[in-house]
Amino acid sequence: MSVSSMTGFARTEGAVVFEKKRCDWFFEVKSVNGKSLDIKTKLPSRLEGLSMFIKNKAAEYFSRGSVSVYLEVELDGENKVKINEELLEQLAEKAVAVYAKYPEQMKKPSPGEILSIRGVVETAENKLSEEEEILLIEDVKKGFEFVCEKLLLDRRAEGEKIGSALTDILDKIAERVGKIEVIAEILPQKLKERLNRFIKELLSADSQISEDRLVQEVCLYVARADIREEVDRLKAHIKTARHLLESGEAVGRRLDFLCQELNREANTTCSKSCDIEITNLGMELKTLIEQFREQVQNVE
Repeated sequence: MSVSSMTGFARTEGAVVFEKKRCDWFFEVKSVNGKSLDIKTKLPSRLEGLSMFIKNKAAEYFSRGSVSVYLEVELDGENKVKINEELLEQLAEKAVAVYAKYPEQMKKPSPGEILSIRGVVETAENKLSEEEEILLIEDVKKGFEFVCEKLLLDRRAEGEKIGSALTDILDKIAERVGKIEVIAEILPQKLKERLNRFIKELLSADSQISEDRLVQEVCLYVARADIREEVDRLKAHIKTARHLLESGEAVGRRLDFLCQELNREANTTCSKSCDIEITNLGMELKTLIEQFREQVQNVE
C-alpha cells in the first residue's frame, strides 16, 4: 500500500423523497496540507447539530490535513407564495376608484405597490415534520461516510504519485551514498600516505616539531576525516524511509523527522570531507534530501 496525500477533493449527492415533498442534498469536501487534522464545516442552519458527527467521522478516515466540508440542502417548494385574491381585488378597485376621482393629484395605481401591501402576498414555509427530519439526517450521515471514502481514494491516488517520486529520489540518494562509501573506504589509507610524505618533508627541513607530536596530529586528523560512521547512518536512514513508504500508514511526520536526520549526516559528511569528490557528492546529496523533504510535506 502506498502513502496517502493530504490533498484531495470529493463530491456526492442524494435525495430523500417523502409523500408530498422531496429534499435534495449534496456534499463537497476538499483537503489540503496541514500539520494536524483540522476540520471546518459549513452547514445549513437546520443541520448545524451534525457538525460534531462530521468531525468525529472524518477523524476515523484521516489523521492529518485541513479538511473543508460544505453541505447544501434544498427542500422542494421550500417557500410557497400565496396571494390573497379577495383582498387584492378589493384594494385594486379602491385604488382605481380613487385615481379616477383625483387623476391630477395621484399617479396611476402600481401593481407592485398594491402587492406590497401587508396581507396581499403571504409566504407559507414548507417545513419537514420531526419524522422527516430524522430520515433526512440519517441519509445525510450515510452520504458523508460515502464522501469520506471517495476523498480517501482521491488522496491515496495522489499519494501513489508522491510515493513514486519519493522512491525515485531515495534511489538517487542511495546512489550518491554508495559512491561516497566506496571513496570513504580507501580514504584513510590515502590520507596516511599523503600525510606521511608531508611529515618527512617537514622533518627534513629543521622543523621544531617532534616526530611523536606529528604522529599524534596525523592520527587525529585521519580520525576526524573518517566519514564511514556517517555513511552507515545514512544507509540506515534510507532503509527506514523505504520501510515507512511501504507500510501504508500515516508516516508524514516520521518522514519529516527522517529528513532532518538525513540532512544532519549529509552536513557532517561535507564538513569532514577532505576529498573534493566526496564534497561534490555531499552537495548533491543535500539537494536531493531537500527535494525529498518538499515532497514529504504533502504526505499524510
